[in-house]
Amino acid sequence: MKISVRGHLLYAYTGGKPFNPAQPTAVFIHGVLNDHSVWILQTRYLAHHGWNVLAIDLPGHCKSEGPPPHSVQEAANTVIALLDALKIEKAALIGHSLGSLIALEAAARDSEAHPGRVSHLMMVGTAYPMRVSPALLDLSVSAPFKAIDMVNRFSHSTLAPPPSALGPGTWLYGGSKALMRRVLASNTLVNVFHTGFKACDDYQGAEAAMPLVTCPTLFVLGSADQMTPPKSAQSLIDLCGKPTVVKLPAGHSLMTEAPEGVLQSFKDFLKP
Repeated sequence: MKISVRGHLLYAYTGGKPFNPAQPTAVFIHGVLNDHSVWILQTRYLAHHGWNVLAIDLPGHCKSEGPPPHSVQEAANTVIALLDALKIEKAALIGHSLGSLIALEAAARDSEAHPGRVSHLMMVGTAYPMRVSPALLDLSVSAPFKAIDMVNRFSHSTLAPPPSALGPGTWLYGGSKALMRRVLASNTLVNVFHTGFKACDDYQGAEAAMPLVTCPTLFVLGSADQMTPPKSAQSLIDLCGKPTVVKLPAGHSLMTEAPEGVLQSFKDFLKP
């Protein structure tokens, strides 16, 4: 579905189900050079088990209009505006990598304006600070395909995902690189690769945001993650009022490398 948010149409994958205001809602936020499709198993499950699912393409990415967010704070404003536009009273915010920082910032901001609206916060493959090396930032502009290759070498610990994620025989590296190239090509005006990396690297608000989050928070971390190693999330875990930590045998792309583990952690965490 497409929703008018801040003057532009924002795309959200719903898991094949119409939006039902009577149900709780889960908003999924992707990371750099990804889109809604990285959540395919988790979103379809929740959509068929009593949840509204809104897996968004960030503005300026793929099916969503508008300028891509240049900061975590700007992206968080879009998430909050989405909740306002659909008059959502209860929402779980779920983010991966850059998306995890966006979800955190949105939950913190919304806790003051709408106490209790964000019912759960789930941060997958997160770290703080989420630094990006200067060399990789430069390559995202000067040689983006080379940078995509580097990111995929660092992001994956397996060659093929379990069948529940993308189907038997899928090549994880090749599929991920193809997705990233497609997302990069989706915006011919702005380099969303560099913009996303810069937003990660620039963000300095997590230490202030985390204590403002009053809802339960789940950290899903990959034990073999080289992009956001589990130890890099510890500062946020220490500042969190209600943390639950799950570590899975996977790299940075946990949703495809450990799809059942990620889904099970969500199911356990979202139980009433």
